[in-house]
Amino acid sequence: MARVRELLGRPLGIGVLLVVVATAGFGLYWFQPWKLWQDQTVEEALPTAQATPGPAEEEQAAGAEPSEAPSSPAGPRTLAAGELISHEHATSGTVKLVRLDDGSHVVRLENLDTSNGPDLRVWLTDAPVKKGQAGWHVFDDGEYVSLGKLKGNKGSQNYAVPNDVDPSRFTSVSIWCDRFDVSFGAAELGRA
Repeated sequence: MARVRELLGRPLGIGVLLVVVATAGFGLYWFQPWKLWQDQTVEEALPTAQATPGPAEEEQAAGAEPSEAPSSPAGPRTLAAGELISHEHATSGTVKLVRLDDGSHVVRLENLDTSNGPDLRVWLTDAPVKKGQAGWHVFDDGEYVSLGKLKGNKGSQNYAVPNDVDPSRFTSVSIWCDRFDVSFGAAELGRA
């Protein structure tokens, strides 16, 4: 014990201790191991677009007889779907590409179950989905669009596709760990 106190009393000992503490702190920040035991469940309903009143509804509101029968909105339409497969971490659930009444698109994750991790994103990609380790790193090789941070590692949630993105150009969705450039899981989008 006296040797430890003597070593820590020297400038070299203090420097070594500071390097060890800094390295441990950086390692904890980078890997964030506590997230492996923290689950975040998010349950979102599928968004619906607000229907804008057509001429028939406006005439009726003004007290006039409608010139044609009001049309009911068609509702969200699934354009493509697929089942998530596991890559770096056990992952399951369903992915859907949905077009809303207003013409916008969302990627919907349903019954998602994966591990939590640092810097997880939802990517719409043009990469093929490969099983096993062969599929872990392929999604950043081609074209991809990040739809944002993963809201929760469990549950059902929606991710808006930007209006300037043509979703028909993409064939898969990945739960991507941006920190370590690896896919936690992915789904091939089969056209409906």
